[in-house]
Amino acid sequence: MQMPKRSNLSIHWSLDSSCVFLNHGSFGATPIFAQEEQLRWRNIIENEPVKFFEKTAPEVMLKARKAIAKMVNCNSEDLALIENATTGVNTIMRSLEFNPGDEILVPDHAYQACRNAIDYVAKRWGAIVKTCKIPFPIENKQIAIDAIMSKVTEKTTLVMIDTVTSPTGLKMPFGELIKKLEGRGINVLLDAAHGIGMIELDLNKLGASFTTSNCHKWLCAPKGSAFLHVRKDLQEKIHPLTISHGMTFPLENTTRFRNEFDWTGTRDITSHCSLPTTIDGMANLVEGGWPKIMKMNHELAIKAREIICKRLGIEKPCPDDMISCIATIPLPGITTGGIPLHEPDPLHELLQEKYKIQIPVWSWESPKGRFIRISAQLYNSIEEYQYLAEALAIELGI
Repeated sequence: MQMPKRSNLSIHWSLDSSCVFLNHGSFGATPIFAQEEQLRWRNIIENEPVKFFEKTAPEVMLKARKAIAKMVNCNSEDLALIENATTGVNTIMRSLEFNPGDEILVPDHAYQACRNAIDYVAKRWGAIVKTCKIPFPIENKQIAIDAIMSKVTEKTTLVMIDTVTSPTGLKMPFGELIKKLEGRGINVLLDAAHGIGMIELDLNKLGASFTTSNCHKWLCAPKGSAFLHVRKDLQEKIHPLTISHGMTFPLENTTRFRNEFDWTGTRDITSHCSLPTTIDGMANLVEGGWPKIMKMNHELAIKAREIICKRLGIEKPCPDDMISCIATIPLPGITTGGIPLHEPDPLHELLQEKYKIQIPVWSWESPKGRFIRISAQLYNSIEEYQYLAEALAIELGI
């Protein structure tokens, strides 16, 4: 088969031209202009490190927080700049206090790293982690709402909800769930690792207690850029994983939350410094800016999924309104867990070596099965998914 071409917008990325890159969802891919902006900031830091950290950094971080706040509709003072969404989940879990017997509710589609953090903290406090099973394939979003709410009890104190699940690629009905749960006085930790730049987020409207999202995924910012939003009434309970000078610095015209999170020791904040340029640069790639980008990626994911499912002769595992810019597809004829998640799947290796396709292939116990997950970003073309569909058909003997 002939290697497919990427879209015309792919000239803005430095991706390997010999690779069919359909895995934006794992770590993102940073456009060239954002890479150059990060390098510019690295040069600024090393030109005068002391001046940068003492004078420049606070101003630049404020600018970055304002750029994020504009995209997700919140007060920039309620944001902390962190490295990734897993850090955000750990920050919340390591800050909160629980009583023995308190229940923490987690869907079985949760990202395992975040689930690990919850299990670790629960064990230390004697809290109970309850797993909510959500079917996949799934017929509609109401099934997910009912499944989660049916597990809520008077002992439920915290629920972690995904915007878009990592293993199954489902756009969760997080708005409806937040309203129901927070309305009952239950704190919601919104894991929006797949969030900013992928789907519309209005944090003021949502009202979740805590929200964390990666900027290096769908926002396409440099690696190691993310944010944590903490509702103002809960900020006194939340502290960074690294306690530093911010705990005792005079407050002056700021808050303890701001003091603690703005300075956690010397770290490379060039990815955060690059956020305003990344946000504006991406918006300028297409007429219509970010709303158009999200619409284009969503439509491409829908078309790509249809092509693959039709070629493999399988039913779509969820309705289109539960798809954003990634889609997980069960491989036909496989109903068991199979290969452990931490081991490379032979099909993944084969697709890379034989067809130069970069795509996740994994097995999952809950729900059982073997899956692929496709991503759609501006640099992708429909021809790439057609190429993937043919490669899968050949290797699966369809």
